[in-house]
Amino acid sequence: MSMLPSNLARVPSFLASRIALGSLGRTSTALLNTQNALSTGRTISRASDDPVRASSILSINDRAHRTVIHRQNLQFAQSVLGILDSADGPLGSTGALVGEALTTTSGQLNLGDSSQRSAMASTIDSLLSTLLTNTNYESQGLFLFGGSNPSSPPVTVTQDGAYRYTARGSGLLTDLGVADRIPLTLGGDTALGETSSRQRGTLSLNPSLTASTRLSDLRGARGLGAATGSFQFNFNGGPAATVDTTGATTIGEVSAMLAAAITQYETDNAVTILGPGGISTSGESISIDTVAGGTLAFIDAPTSYTATDLGLTQATFTPASTTGAALDPRLTLDTPIWTLPGISTPLDSIRIRLRRPDGTGTSTDINLASVNTIGDLSNAIQVAAPGVRVEINAAGTALDITSELAGRTLSVEDIAGGFNTAQQLGLRTLASDTPLSVFNNGRGVSIVDARNDPTTGAYSRRLSRDFQITLGNGQWFDVDLRPQDMVDTSTLLARINAEFTSQIGTQNDPAQPALAAGDFDARISSGPNGIALFSPLAGNLKVETLNNSAAAEQLGMLNLTLEPTTGEFVGQDRSGIRVNNLFTHLVELRDALLTNNTAGISLAGENLQAAQDRLFSAQSIVGARSKRLGEHMQRLEDNDLLDKRLLSNLQDTDFADASIRLFNLSTQLQATLQTIGATQGRTLFDFLR
Repeated sequence: MSMLPSNLARVPSFLASRIALGSLGRTSTALLNTQNALSTGRTISRASDDPVRASSILSINDRAHRTVIHRQNLQFAQSVLGILDSADGPLGSTGALVGEALTTTSGQLNLGDSSQRSAMASTIDSLLSTLLTNTNYESQGLFLFGGSNPSSPPVTVTQDGAYRYTARGSGLLTDLGVADRIPLTLGGDTALGETSSRQRGTLSLNPSLTASTRLSDLRGARGLGAATGSFQFNFNGGPAATVDTTGATTIGEVSAMLAAAITQYETDNAVTILGPGGISTSGESISIDTVAGGTLAFIDAPTSYTATDLGLTQATFTPASTTGAALDPRLTLDTPIWTLPGISTPLDSIRIRLRRPDGTGTSTDINLASVNTIGDLSNAIQVAAPGVRVEINAAGTALDITSELAGRTLSVEDIAGGFNTAQQLGLRTLASDTPLSVFNNGRGVSIVDARNDPTTGAYSRRLSRDFQITLGNGQWFDVDLRPQDMVDTSTLLARINAEFTSQIGTQNDPAQPALAAGDFDARISSGPNGIALFSPLAGNLKVETLNNSAAAEQLGMLNLTLEPTTGEFVGQDRSGIRVNNLFTHLVELRDALLTNNTAGISLAGENLQAAQDRLFSAQSIVGARSKRLGEHMQRLEDNDLLDKRLLSNLQDTDFADASIRLFNLSTQLQATLQTIGATQGRTLFDFLR
């Protein structure tokens, strides 16, 4: 209620009216705000009502909006991982089929015969079909085994029946707020095993320097790269001049800048420096042809190594010394084939062979005569043999070859009578430096060694022999392999040839001439991959196991095939590239059952046991991810509840308090109106009476 203050009892009528109206307005405004708060349930209608509280409300609302998005993402992630985590989902089903395959393996090893094993192979075929379905399982637009790009089926079947995993990455990550590093999908290597297998190249190709070689592709004379900048040079100890290579990107541009600076020096000092060869490249170095009797020296600034890294300061250039230090260019996709020393150009053909576990397979001959660069080479092989990749190794020195084809063993071979292109490029999967540890899918080669005679207790060569090689004329010699011989293919072949040499003159068959020099040679086949045994003697060569040694069989020498073009007897290739994953294990088990191969069944069972362990680990990983998502969801709900409570305290109306204020303001408004009515009717004459 508004009244005139006692000290303002005698005031002009206009002032009294303004005071009364102001009081009436304030009361009406407060009454309106209270009515709005009761009708809307909000104490703040606009930011100007309370800027501090409005700022807090906006911040909480923004967080609530992001919470809604995160909740949706979490719910989607939970549904996807829930399928993977379920017992009847694709991961659980895969674990069950591996268990069934292991049961089949155990039963056939203990009780199976050839007919039963052949019949059980069809069961493994059906398991392969189920596995393909599981790995290509799609839910809510995602292929759950699709890695980081789950928009297409991750596993395809080639025309040859191999299984190729084409997805990449370990899993799809989505915006899950605090859980943003939890993948929703699985990479193939998480559950299946290897998605590809690589043979790392050991043959350094050492490309030569060319005008188009980029400076960024050089290791430089110090092995620290090659930067651009300024440095000085002089001729025959004369005045120094500066050359600036800033901005150059290739060796050709550096050479042009050097030539321009030297030509200017010749003009300024009336001398002749460059010979007819000028500035060019030689091998891995920059080459500078200087005139007779001239000495060209390059000098770096005290804190610079530009000329040093370009190989120009290691020695002065004279007619007898025209090349700088080697700059060691890296191998790149743009590297021309003709810059690779020791490689015959144009290239010849190579053969890509894909072998099934039963020994059968397909081969593809790829003519590389038209390729010009390493990139062309890689593309030609990938187009002709999908699933086979040729890549430059991380060091930029050699070529690696990779297979993505599960259920097949990849071999890269030369074609007999050609230029040995695969070997020259370092792509051949069986070479002189191939470690024996990679034979037989990484199981290596076993030998018998240093056995003692049970009677005398002394070393017995007879009991330590691994196999016997019989030549076409019936004469034979034995081979005792030692641990030091089992390093790589070259040490193995050297030992076999040394064993033959040590037994020259031996006449095991009295009816035939004794062993003589030149009767035998062990080497790598010049055509199909395999250890080749050659003899100019008529008849077939034969290898037989001694002392139950597994060496001959594991080296592929028990089944020799005559190569007509070379006259070599070539063994089976045991050094190919094999993708070690679940598809491969099931294919190997199926083929071992079909061929009644007990050892193959046993080996497949061991591999399947490892695959089952890997699946158990994958299920644990998925379970842990699902649990983490659940915990994050609970924390998100708790935080959202706290935000709602805080938001309610900031903006929601207290109806009890607002109702009391509404009643009080209504009473105040009525009293104000009565007071105004009573006071506005008085004039100055009322005071003069």
